[in-house]
Amino acid sequence: MKYTRSSALFAAAQQVIPGGVNSPVRAFKAVGGDPIFVKEAKGAYLYDEDGNRLIDYINSWGPMILGHAHPPVVNAVIDKAKKGTSFGMPTAIETQIAALAVSMVPNIDKIRFVNSGTEACMSAVRLARGFTKKDKIIKFAGCYHGHSDSFLIQAGSGAVTFGSPNSPGVTQGTAKDTLLARYNDLQHVEEIIASNTNDIACIIIEPVAGNMGCIPPVEGFLEGLRSLCDQHDILLIFDEVMTGFRLARGGVQELLDVAADIVTFGKVIGGGLPVGAFAAREEIMNHLAPLGPVYQAGTLSGNPLAMAAGLAMLTELNENPQIFDSIAEKTAYLHKGIAKVLTEKKVVHTINRLGSMISVHFAEDTVVDFKSAAEGNNDTFKTFFHGMLARGIYIAPSAFETWFITEALTYADLDQTVQAVAEIF
Repeated sequence: MKYTRSSALFAAAQQVIPGGVNSPVRAFKAVGGDPIFVKEAKGAYLYDEDGNRLIDYINSWGPMILGHAHPPVVNAVIDKAKKGTSFGMPTAIETQIAALAVSMVPNIDKIRFVNSGTEACMSAVRLARGFTKKDKIIKFAGCYHGHSDSFLIQAGSGAVTFGSPNSPGVTQGTAKDTLLARYNDLQHVEEIIASNTNDIACIIIEPVAGNMGCIPPVEGFLEGLRSLCDQHDILLIFDEVMTGFRLARGGVQELLDVAADIVTFGKVIGGGLPVGAFAAREEIMNHLAPLGPVYQAGTLSGNPLAMAAGLAMLTELNENPQIFDSIAEKTAYLHKGIAKVLTEKKVVHTINRLGSMISVHFAEDTVVDFKSAAEGNNDTFKTFFHGMLARGIYIAPSAFETWFITEALTYADLDQTVQAVAEIF
């Protein structure tokens, strides 16, 4: 495959956009080479500016659970656009999608829509602090909750530590209120809580991690967090920006039967348009302005185009819950096929999967947290990534990102993907 036009477009973009991209992972820094510029997409396929067709395993990083340019979603956006694109005033469709979301997800009474997953997580933490009147939060190494200052924190030395900022522009003052824990390590969380008695407002977590590859929670981990939060008057926030309305109608809360206090959403809830949301029981949500003292606002929040796309998407998923089983079965089929090939080829690997999320780690040991994910062979991943791309398969240009399976993928697409793996190694 040739990418002449994509390379030329990237060169032009670098002149006017920092790094030539509007989100860093798109720049191919982790794998080398120039990023692919997409011209259009339909169903399970991307069509780039050079005329290549690629089977897509990213699906806009999760939203396209039913495939690109899904007709009900596209038609809903077109119809709504003809009536105006933004008003900065309430619209009836906001209530429609809110009522539907609340009916689908356990343990929430009210929901507020924002414009991104970052905004949703940032607002959820502010709400938790305002509700509990405590300042500190616990997050987990390798979990990504957007680029708000509180979340751009890495570990210091020692088992129990204050975080330190890992991006210039994040102040030490902000970092000191973020405590970093190891994913899937309940004892570490207990130690942090014991060292910060009565200071912790919330624990925020991707209940199934997707930003260090797909890493499911080990048995008892989420349940243990729930118990700790109950014991210490801490709110438990599930960042379901990736998993919400993807792993089940009600997300991880439904799938694994663990209750969160606040839940954040993005990706699927917008049907491909920029949408985020956060939700909780009424007691917590009523602390938001204009009812309560915790301020949050946004001119484009509840934008009618985004609400139309999201409503169309959620309606279809709500009415056809068998979709979740179907895409999980496709993901299992792909897992089995890739594992068989890599094992036969004696390629060191481990594959993590839950529902329609999957990732291939070129690591010898089980991947359960950021440390074990980082021990994977990045050179092997680079070979894998470019080998797949050359054979018309598009996966994330980073070893630390999950793949997202879409209902639009056929078993022939999955077989072609497995065959590509066999040819690479």
